[in-house]
Amino acid sequence: MISINPEYLRPRLLYRENNTNKHDYGRLLIVAGCATMPGAAIMATGAALHSGCGLVMLHSSANTLLAAATRYPSAMFSENPGPFFNSVPEHMERYSALAIGPGLGWSPGTMNAMMDILAEACERRIPAVLDADALNILSVMADWTELIPPGSVLTPHKGELRRLLPCQSDQEREALAWELCAETGCCMVMKGYHSRVFTPDGTCLVNTTGNPGMAKGGSGDVLTGLIGGLMARGYPARDAAALGVWIHGYAGDVLSARQTPEAYSSHDLVDQLSCGFSKLYYGNSPEPGV
Repeated sequence: MISINPEYLRPRLLYRENNTNKHDYGRLLIVAGCATMPGAAIMATGAALHSGCGLVMLHSSANTLLAAATRYPSAMFSENPGPFFNSVPEHMERYSALAIGPGLGWSPGTMNAMMDILAEACERRIPAVLDADALNILSVMADWTELIPPGSVLTPHKGELRRLLPCQSDQEREALAWELCAETGCCMVMKGYHSRVFTPDGTCLVNTTGNPGMAKGGSGDVLTGLIGGLMARGYPARDAAALGVWIHGYAGDVLSARQTPEAYSSHDLVDQLSCGFSKLYYGNSPEPGV
């Protein structure tokens, strides 16, 4: 196993050139939220806007877009015609990465829309971050592994992983996760204490940041937006997953030191993601505990 720490991450960092513009840094499509769960999409969008990618488009229900536009006016918006995801956005060829699942909900048309958008992503070779309801929907589909675009990242917590890979033991489930990564060319983030990143070549990366204060609803939505943005920015799946879990956990550690693990919310993580970037690029971010 390899530890995910600044020494591992710094050689993999991408840097911005002076003579560039927003189109040089990728475009992320987020498909998240629904009429009854707008918050997940808003947190994923905020995290993506802090990832360094050039443009972020949120495709969601009308009420979600209204709330997201108020909080994050620098994002772009695509309205889904209904309260739940049931329609693939236009011009998929414009996007360099896809993040799908947080707060997506489930309606009769959602499964068909999921199949359609993943099929198009596979055809256009657009890598995706799949989380939350996207994983739950996949878990009831036959031959769902064929829908995973190469170079994608799956981010299940324990419950989602059990539904996705049903078997008798955690040891057997890990073996199936290795097989899944090798078969699909994707990476898997097993979220939890010291989250682990499984890669297609059989490597296991273990995160070194994070704390129990992050065990709150919405933390995973922030991670999804962050990893999606990093992939759109140009990081391959393995590096995007490793950077994402470390920066996400570092933000939680800073908040835990400042506010105690009890008192911060998952939404607070978004505004502290910059601390992890600053630590990696400049070495001068606030240290947890200071």
